[in-house]
Amino acid sequence: MFAILKKEQLAETVFSVIVEAEEVAARALAGQFVILRLDETGERFPLTLCDWSAEEGWIRLVLQVVGRSTRKLSLMEEGDAILDLVGPLGRPAEMCDGGHVVCVGGGVGIAAIHPICRALRQAGSRVTGILGARSSDLLILEEEMAAVTDELILTTDDGSRGIKGRVTWALEELLKKERVDLVVAIGPAIMMKFSSAVTRGFEVPTRVSLNSIMLDGTGMCGTCRCEVAGKTRFACVDGPEFDGHEVDWNLLLSRLDQYKEEEEIARNLP
Repeated sequence: MFAILKKEQLAETVFSVIVEAEEVAARALAGQFVILRLDETGERFPLTLCDWSAEEGWIRLVLQVVGRSTRKLSLMEEGDAILDLVGPLGRPAEMCDGGHVVCVGGGVGIAAIHPICRALRQAGSRVTGILGARSSDLLILEEEMAAVTDELILTTDDGSRGIKGRVTWALEELLKKERVDLVVAIGPAIMMKFSSAVTRGFEVPTRVSLNSIMLDGTGMCGTCRCEVAGKTRFACVDGPEFDGHEVDWNLLLSRLDQYKEEEEIARNLP
């Protein structure tokens, strides 16, 4: 059992939970994730590590309520316990020693990119963060991101905070003005697709973290399969980080849409 030590609401449907998980925290690296099962009747679902303390034995997870399991987790309180938590899973994010790295986070992808920014900066890179959300009330972890970046650029679709527009617009303007050695983009698949399209035009290497549907997290079920550089890959064991210029985005988006349709049908069953 894994006790919830602290719970916080970050936005309307976004929550942060700090969970006691000593063994996971001791081995965690930036870019990795865990798979949870809340109780005996619950489904397995993945969440990327946002933060952790090996010394204190906790991990921090940020979730958006999108279905039954995330809603149930959002309703749990401090002192409640998660039945199963497995991790850290996946390959750690690739680091580079030095250079200028731009980290683009959209929505709850900001939580996933936070430890990557920190690790890149610790490795000697200059890190610029670009964060985006639909409106200011949905923009999360601004203070935490400011602490792990050298410069932080904020964008909102409605202009209520920072630059009015998409993260891709801010990214393109930055690439026009400055030399960038690497871009890391994490967020909705459509955002990562267009971020990769922008960087391709500037010939800047780009890493993305694929949010494929996952089940077992060990590469056995094939649920999270994606196509990268013309080959089938599994996000849980080969990723979740891949070269954004080599991902078949149309295939990934069609698979995600298929699961959304099936989930909607399941919700409406009597």
